[in-house]
Amino acid sequence: MAKSLSKKQIRARRIIASLIAAAAVIVIILFYLVITESGHWLVDDDEINHVTWVAVLDGQSADLERIDYAADLVANGQADSVLILGRRCLRNRSNAEFYVEEFMRLGSFDSNAVFLAPHDDASTIGEAFTIIPWLKKHNADTVLLLTSAAASHRVKKIFSTLSGEKPVYKTVDIHHYQYNADSWYTNRESRKTWIREWAALAMATFELWPAGILTPNDSAFYKRIQSLKKFEEQKNPVVDLQSLIPKVSEKSKAVDTIPEPAKEKTDSVISNE
Repeated sequence: MAKSLSKKQIRARRIIASLIAAAAVIVIILFYLVITESGHWLVDDDEINHVTWVAVLDGQSADLERIDYAADLVANGQADSVLILGRRCLRNRSNAEFYVEEFMRLGSFDSNAVFLAPHDDASTIGEAFTIIPWLKKHNADTVLLLTSAAASHRVKKIFSTLSGEKPVYKTVDIHHYQYNADSWYTNRESRKTWIREWAALAMATFELWPAGILTPNDSAFYKRIQSLKKFEEQKNPVVDLQSLIPKVSEKSKAVDTIPEPAKEKTDSVISNE
């Protein structure tokens, strides 16, 4: 016959079963929170009233959703200047050139307030090293960083860590269809983005641990960042036709004063015959 359990043993088993059930409930709740909230933890969605600069980071889709968002801000008077970044894609041409063309088609914007920042950086940290010293040199106050929603928290962390107190950085969720923080787990591409961004955030935290604060003297890219107006002047230089008139006149006078020895020689040969 099986040995009967004492009341103390029965009570102990009930307590263990209750603890296991409670632990299971806690695990389920935590799993639910991770699934539903972790998509939002990657997103820093700030309220934008007015910023002095908008920095459009590279990596947007073919829809150019970041360019559209930046154009709306400038058109509505919520941003003063735009800095468009783009990696080199074809010999000495960069994505920034194509982005700025689309940007200028969206409104009548001042080419002196639109800047191009071509670069070869393969990471967000590289982009930060490129433009932070330039922004500090130009006394940027508030900068809106336009990136993907899932990368917004990581991007703000990188730029804020490397900049110190100024400039102040903001990010927004531009609500592009590629990532929805509310239902990221229902879409395969969103799930891949979720995994990739959490891994990138962990790596960025590790890489920024020994990093210091950048100063205006820490960049060698000042000459590559320029306004659209200056870029167009270099690409399509204006020729002053009035300045060429004296040179043309000098050349015509020089042609008139050239002797004609060949003609004289021919005439002498004919006369001898």
